[in-house]
Amino acid sequence: MQRSIWLFLFLISLALVPAGLAQTTSAAPAQFAENPPENPAPSPPPDPAKGPVPAEPRPDGVTVGQENLYWVAPAARFFALIDMENSRINARLWGPKIDRTVALYLNRLAAQGRVAGLAGVLYDNRDRGHSRLDPAFFPQLTPLFYSPDLVKRGWDYGLAETILFPAITIGNSSTAITAGRAPRSLPRLAMTNPTGPQRALQNYAADHIYVYPEHRDHDATDRYPANWPYMLISQGSSGSDQPFLRTIALIIASFTPETRARLRAEHLVAPTVQMVFRRAQTAVRTRAAYFSGAAHPTVFDKSALNPTRMMALANSLTPDSIPPVVVLSVKSEDFVGKTGLLGRSERLFSTPSAIARIWRGWAWEKQMVVSAGRTRDPNNRPLRFTWVLLRGDPERVKITPLDDRGQQARITVNWQDARQILPNDPRTSNRVDIGVFASNGVHDSAPAFVSISFPTHQIRRYAPDPTGRIRLAEIDYDAAGRKAAFDPVLHWSAPWRDQFKYGPSGRLTGWLRTPSGDNLPPLQFAPSGRLLDGRQVIYEMARDGSFKMAFPAPATISPQN
Repeated sequence: MQRSIWLFLFLISLALVPAGLAQTTSAAPAQFAENPPENPAPSPPPDPAKGPVPAEPRPDGVTVGQENLYWVAPAARFFALIDMENSRINARLWGPKIDRTVALYLNRLAAQGRVAGLAGVLYDNRDRGHSRLDPAFFPQLTPLFYSPDLVKRGWDYGLAETILFPAITIGNSSTAITAGRAPRSLPRLAMTNPTGPQRALQNYAADHIYVYPEHRDHDATDRYPANWPYMLISQGSSGSDQPFLRTIALIIASFTPETRARLRAEHLVAPTVQMVFRRAQTAVRTRAAYFSGAAHPTVFDKSALNPTRMMALANSLTPDSIPPVVVLSVKSEDFVGKTGLLGRSERLFSTPSAIARIWRGWAWEKQMVVSAGRTRDPNNRPLRFTWVLLRGDPERVKITPLDDRGQQARITVNWQDARQILPNDPRTSNRVDIGVFASNGVHDSAPAFVSISFPTHQIRRYAPDPTGRIRLAEIDYDAAGRKAAFDPVLHWSAPWRDQFKYGPSGRLTGWLRTPSGDNLPPLQFAPSGRLLDGRQVIYEMARDGSFKMAFPAPATISPQN
């Protein structure tokens, strides 16, 4: 049952991606272009009647070219045909560079026939060798290479968004957008690109696990608009992904052959690796610790890695005890598709294991009803659900389960300013994260996330009305003037401050806008958004996120004869 539900959701996710969109990164290895040209589709194979042919692994790996690809229009992605049968099954499980303690542990398990190893697993390096996993660690891994025509198109570089592979795949890219109006790490690019979340979900459901560095997106401030389980993000820049790649490989190698076969059949490899990785971190010693924000940061530091514990947990999983993957859906919400001065959506993305919202409206409080009711256990075990506030002000978030098993919950959130993530983590964050976990009585699942980010580059003041109801009193939009950082892809800055006015009944009667410049008169607005004199205001946003007003001249009405 779980397999059919998860595969169905996977296929639905494919259909949600607009057809015809290809990878949006450039082929330049130093950085991505701000507006790269569209990548042309590969030309048909030499003999279209034969269709694509499987790529054949060689001793040094397997090369994928246009003749091995077929286009799946609903997914807007290519699928590669690769003959992975018997790939590297006779190679050594580990190589000379692996840690001695890890090698001894693997040898003991292998002697008992209890490790699946890495035969048949692909390694996809996506930075052209800049941070490549050394084959001397894992001789059984099959390195993936791209033909010159695909390299020319840039499909071997950056985010893994263009091709899906017919095997468990681990990969990495130590690259980032380092120029242009919106520099960002690859994970933040995926979260803020319209097609990025669906493609990340596709990778997750296809047993692909990629690691990307946070590169300046998680230093003094967490700049990510959401959290999700679809990839791993490493603290640091180039090369910081390497210890995570090795750890993921060890987890996959440590599954028993029977468990890995079942995980692969159910397309649950990536969710289970995420659970094992998070549950066996150095500081996560108890179930209570697993249900905490410290266990599920946006970005992971290498100090959290505990390969031996992670291998032991992976090896302990049996086919009849593997955890489910949480499947979320929004039943109702106050987050709308169009709001604020610019009329933009508050719904950043909605995917089965990650939902992200942006607080753009003026309300003090918003609610969502979210369901995990479509989650099914691979072995039809009964499930119970745990909803946990992982990040945010606990005084301003309320989670109310709506049934005995916790399949649905009402989430009530008040406006929040940026705050320190954890007592021992000085970074600040503008986000609320709620984790949703399913337990089958043996293991807890990897988390699914509901994330809500706040535009804290604005300075907002809320105040109670005479009845005690909290309402918006003032917004200072001038982030640029205050040199406050914001993401120009999602947000904007404007050189003014709005003070809101209410009537005796509590209804909004308008607002007073005070420009930031000297000697500029204030403007009076009606609740409709027009000036009090009836003129319409048109807002224009520049590429850098700056905002300005325009006042079109009123139409001239000629007298009728």
